[in-house]
Amino acid sequence: MSKSSNTLIGYIGTYTKGKSTGIYTFTFNTEIPKITNVKEAAHLGNPTYLTISRDNSYLYSVKKEGKSGGVAAYSINRDTGKLKHLNSQIAEGPSPCHISVDSENSQIVTANYHKGTVELYEIMKENQMVAAASSAIKHTGSGPNKDRQEKPHPHYAGFTPDEKFVSVIDLGIDKLVTYVINSGDLNEVSSLSFKPGSGPRHLEFHPNGKYAYLMTELSSEVITLNYNSDNGSFIEIQSITSIPEDFTENNQGSAIHVSSDGRFVYAANRGHNSMAVFSVDQESGELTFVESVSTEGDWPRDFTIDPTGRFLIASNQASGNLVLFSRDVSTGKLTLIQSDISVPYPVCVKFLNV
Repeated sequence: MSKSSNTLIGYIGTYTKGKSTGIYTFTFNTEIPKITNVKEAAHLGNPTYLTISRDNSYLYSVKKEGKSGGVAAYSINRDTGKLKHLNSQIAEGPSPCHISVDSENSQIVTANYHKGTVELYEIMKENQMVAAASSAIKHTGSGPNKDRQEKPHPHYAGFTPDEKFVSVIDLGIDKLVTYVINSGDLNEVSSLSFKPGSGPRHLEFHPNGKYAYLMTELSSEVITLNYNSDNGSFIEIQSITSIPEDFTENNQGSAIHVSSDGRFVYAANRGHNSMAVFSVDQESGELTFVESVSTEGDWPRDFTIDPTGRFLIASNQASGNLVLFSRDVSTGKLTLIQSDISVPYPVCVKFLNV
């Protein structure tokens, strides 16, 4: 099916257990609006996190293969959304949990929760295949939560907006570590420690490049950071809870994303099973709570705001459903549209850019 002006193509990363077989694709009609045509796009093990090149030509995924893991590269048919496998780079040990690609489609960074490493891969210009990892940095240390912080657990690795640095979030040691890339190697330039036991998980930057927002998994907080593009350092300027103060059951913060206009921040809560909505003070970057909305399912692992900015799609891992919300661009508030989109063990959702 060719993509029309009001039809977007999306991809879903999953855990391949139960009925799940790999990466799924779907179409989203923004005029109706409705998500349809969910089907397998690529058969591979545990493609839990995906990233798409800025020009929509390539998709990269984390991958599990037996007792080994690594990354897989695909070319994208931009009209149909079909994926063609280019190559994979697999190494002994568990697969990564997060993957990012730079704007030039020349470098990939991954975070490996189980290995405690961050890895850098070069993309070969002649065929866009991924070369073997050129650099692998192993973190050290631990945190006070003996069940979850017995060792380092990097959970996010991404390029800063200026792409001068790589930011890595480590849940196991309560740190944000900044690296610079020199001749195919990662070299640490800065680090920021958070409240012991908070378990930082994911990071996303404000469009102005000055602020970043971090979601903690263990303490269910959103932390506002000031980013210094000169040296890659960060300063914490605010911390705000993502769940009601009187909620005492198990909750684990998951994903965080910022609207393209920089006016709102959204954070997902697993356990409370909600999306927390915050407005952004454009002068200070600080957040104010707007509302909390049910994700209409269990264990929202991730979510995305569609390219039009008018919709938000959440993925409930345990209940196996995507949920479509409309998004009020002036207030940031969410309204439920569709909650019966069946996908087995969904983790992240990514769209082709428009």
